[in-house]
Amino acid sequence: MLLTATQLESEILLSASRSSGAGGQNVNKVNTKVTLRWNIAQSTIATDEQKEILLKKLTSRITLEGDLMLTSQEHRSQLQNKEAVLQKLNELIEKAFQKPKPRKVSKPSKAVKKKRLDSKRKHAEKKEWRKKF
Repeated sequence: MLLTATQLESEILLSASRSSGAGGQNVNKVNTKVTLRWNIAQSTIATDEQKEILLKKLTSRITLEGDLMLTSQEHRSQLQNKEAVLQKLNELIEKAFQKPKPRKVSKPSKAVKKKRLDSKRKHAEKKEWRKKF
């Protein structure tokens, strides 16, 4: 079972603050930036296995307190930023649980080997010509 933001709604803490950047007076007056906090280790919805995978894959986004923090301030409205940050969470969770595609071992073709050796030979000849006798 894949986790979603709607399932985690009781564990997610959303807060609003003032956005930075362009936007004129709207930026100075309205709290449109939305910050999402979710403590993965203390989650009751996620299984231990899911917690382990999430903590391992999202290490760079987790604070010292163990909270996963995401922000959104692309939009001018708080509601749109809330939807955007929940979408980000869904995408992060989905990406964390994707199985890596197994690598198929391949060998270089004869043409590629020949091209590489020709290139090496030409380079060696060029160096040979530069030598002083």
